[in-house]
Order: sequence, then structure tokens, then C-alpha cells
Amino acid sequence: MSRTAGILLPITSLPSKYGIGCFSESAYRFVDWMKGAGQCYWQILPLVPTSYGDSPYQSFSTYAGNPYFISLEELIEEGVLTKKECDEVDFGNDKSDIDYEKLYKGRYKLLRKAYERSNVSQNEDYNRFVEENAWWLKDYALFMAVKDVFGGAPWTEWAEDIRLRYGYAMDYYRETQYFEIEFHQYLQYKFYTQWMKLKNYANFNGVRIIGDIPIYVAMDSADAWANPELFQLDENNVPVAVAGCPPDGFSATGQLWGNPLYRWDYHRQTGYHWWIERLRYCFNLYDVVRIDHFRGFDEYYTIPYGQEDAVHGTWEKGPGMELFNRMKEKLGEREVIAEDLGYVTDSVRQLVRDTGFPGMKVLEFAFDARDTGSASDYLPHNYTQNCVAYTGTHDNETLSGWFSCITEEERNMARDYLCDYYTPDEEMYRCFISTALRSCADMCIIPLQDYLGRDNTCRMNQPSTIGVNWRWRITEEELTDELKENIRQMTKRYGRLCWQW
Repeated sequence: MSRTAGILLPITSLPSKYGIGCFSESAYRFVDWMKGAGQCYWQILPLVPTSYGDSPYQSFSTYAGNPYFISLEELIEEGVLTKKECDEVDFGNDKSDIDYEKLYKGRYKLLRKAYERSNVSQNEDYNRFVEENAWWLKDYALFMAVKDVFGGAPWTEWAEDIRLRYGYAMDYYRETQYFEIEFHQYLQYKFYTQWMKLKNYANFNGVRIIGDIPIYVAMDSADAWANPELFQLDENNVPVAVAGCPPDGFSATGQLWGNPLYRWDYHRQTGYHWWIERLRYCFNLYDVVRIDHFRGFDEYYTIPYGQEDAVHGTWEKGPGMELFNRMKEKLGEREVIAEDLGYVTDSVRQLVRDTGFPGMKVLEFAFDARDTGSASDYLPHNYTQNCVAYTGTHDNETLSGWFSCITEEERNMARDYLCDYYTPDEEMYRCFISTALRSCADMCIIPLQDYLGRDNTCRMNQPSTIGVNWRWRITEEELTDELKENIRQMTKRYGRLCWQW
């Protein structure tokens, strides 16, 4: 594998006119900008619909796409919306921020108008899409329609007959919610066609897409409702145990995620069919797939349902190489990035080595005075070629924000490592980026905020908090030719320039 580089920027963070980054003309201009900067990869976050908290890691579906990403401009060109209708909606005036409340109230009204004017039932492409994706789409569209009937309540709080999917209840809601179901199928059709058009444009211009999938699905999802046998649920579809992380030096009570855990014995009996189909679908959407919380395939942390925190959990064995051998048997050799961050055991390291997938190295983790045991794993001189180097991820502080917040001892550790005692603190982000780029890692991905030298007001996510995350956007004015040329020169300097450029 040659040395390559890319940029991490979620779709939500793209410049846009109507409140959130989407598949509009700005996305195509960003691809052109990346091409000019000599980048091989565009890493994004999950494209799925978001629920409470707006996190792409807690979604109503592992397969569906986020309707917010549908380009309103393209719908205007189709004639199913007018520019006046879109311009009259209040999405907020801050081009560098997303107001999710206004987005929810305004965008769905426009999308519903587009659906009502589209006459999709007579559209052969739409009907073909629905037929080809019926294996997940019909359950998802029904799930979303019924959720509206019950005022947005989680499916675990629905009436028993539809919560447990009794046949007569399924028939009743399919009939009474016919047009609502068709609306959600239309949204998925528009999402898919617009996304594949953008992806094909990126690929044609030498930019490959790194997608991102969580290991777990949300409890309030079409996946858990439609396939309860896949998860550790009781006869009433109530979780027996849920996912999380144990207490550590950063959290005395651990992390209680609340996702349903897999019944790995059942998955094994089915030849991991659900997982194979999930991955097959992802490799259609993306060129490379990053799997979040990869260590859960080796061992997963199980917390009895109803606990208030993650203190009383235990570790259980996951499927290990058996799943990935099956994946290679069914899907062939595919490109996967294993998110192996956090506390990593020898057995996790062995699993990553056995799969052959590159793991992740985050430079910010290398200078943590509280965690000297594993911090050395993230020092660049300890990298192997088969890894992906990052300055930080969507869960980290920005480089500039991080360097301003760490202790004086840690800043001294970093400066000693870089042999740099003179660069002003506010300019140190350039030094860290250069260090990551010149490492031996085959691939290096840099968040765009780090290239811009932004502080923590531009941070994407602060784990275990809600209401302040997933909001940052870049503006068109910030994507300058000067920044593009600086990135290109750094990429070229360290031998990572795409061969096309």
C-alpha cells in the first residue's frame, strides 16, 4: 500500500445554504477542493438518521440515510420545491453552526411537500429501489410511520400488539399508514440516489470515501424492533443486558451506552447472516469502512439492564475471528479500519493483527501523563505501517484546543518529543500535523478543524454530553486556495500526495 492522506469532515459540517451540510453543490466543490489539495480519502461520520441528542451513533436504523442530507437545491431543480419555499424557512443565521430544532421543524415540511408533488408511485426508479431494498426498507418505513402515530415514543412504549409485531397489527398499520410509509421510502430513495451520485463523483476525481459504522445499533431502532432475536432481549423484548464501558481513570462510574447486546450464539448459528448483509450494504455505500469499538468483537462489556451506571458489568467473549473469516468468505477482501482505541488488551491486539485490518493511532493520546502504560502505543516512532494515523477524531478536542488544555507537564512531554521549544503555543498544531504525516503509517487522516488551527469551539463531539455536539460547520470562505495549497505541500513533502496530482 502506498502512503496516502485524507481529511475527516462529516457531511453535516459542509458549507450549505439551508441549515446543515448535505449533498448540495457545496459537497461537489469540496471534492474538487480535496482533489486540489492532493487528498486520497474523505472520511465522514455515519450517514444514518439521528435521534435524541443528534448523534450519528444512536440511529433509528443501521441501513437508512439521514433525510437532512437530501439536497433541497436538487429538489428545486426537479420542480417539486420552489426556491421561495426553501428561502422562507428559518434554519438559523449562523453559517458555522447547526440549529437542530429549527432544522427538524423546517426541513421535514419541505421534504413532505416534495414527496406530495413527486408522484413517486409512477416512478420506475423509485419502485425498483423499494423492491431491491425491501429486506430492510419496509420495516424501517413502517417503524418510522408507527413512531409518528405514537408521538415519537420509543417502540418499547408502543401498544403491545405492534410492539411485539402481531400479524393483525402489522397489517392494520401498513394499511392505515400507507402514505406515511411511502413518504419515508421516498426519503430513502432520494437520499440514496443523491449520495451515490456524490460518491461516484468523488471516486471519479480520485477521492475515496471512508464510511463509519457503530458496532451496536440503538435500542430505539427499526433493527431492534424488527429483529429482536438478534439481541439479548426477553420474551417481551425488554433488554436483559446493555452495552457500555467499565470505570477507568477518566470515569469512576464508566459509560452506560444502553445499546442492546448481540446474541452472538444466534448469529453464529445463522452464519453471521445479519452482519454479512450489513457489511455488504456498507461496502456499497463506502470504499472503506471504519468499524467503531472494534474491541467488542473480542470481548464486550455487559451491564445488567436497569443499572444506573456501568460499575456492575462484566466482560464476555465476542465472536472473534470467526465473524471476519465468514466476512472474507462471503464478501472477499474488503478494506476495513479497526477502531481499536481506549484500553486495548493483548487479545484485542491479536485480533486486529489476525484480521489484517489497520488499527488507529491518535497522536493526542501519546502525551497523557495519567496513562503512561498505553500512551506509548500512540507515539509515532512505535507505529507500524499497517495503521491509520490521526491527530484526533470526532470525539477528541481539536489539536489547538487540546494543546491549550493539557497540563504543563504534558506540553513539556510533547515539546521534548518534537524537539521544539520555540514555536508559539497557538502555532503548535502545524508541528503535530507534520509529525503525523511523516510517520510510517500507510494512511494519515487529519480533521479539517486541525488544519485550520481551530479551538474547542469547533469540536465535533464531547462524549457523555448532549445539546452541544455535532453542530460545527465550515463556511465556503474558510476553504481558501491558500489552505488548499498548504495542505497539498505538506502532503507532498511527506510522500503522501495522490498519484493523480
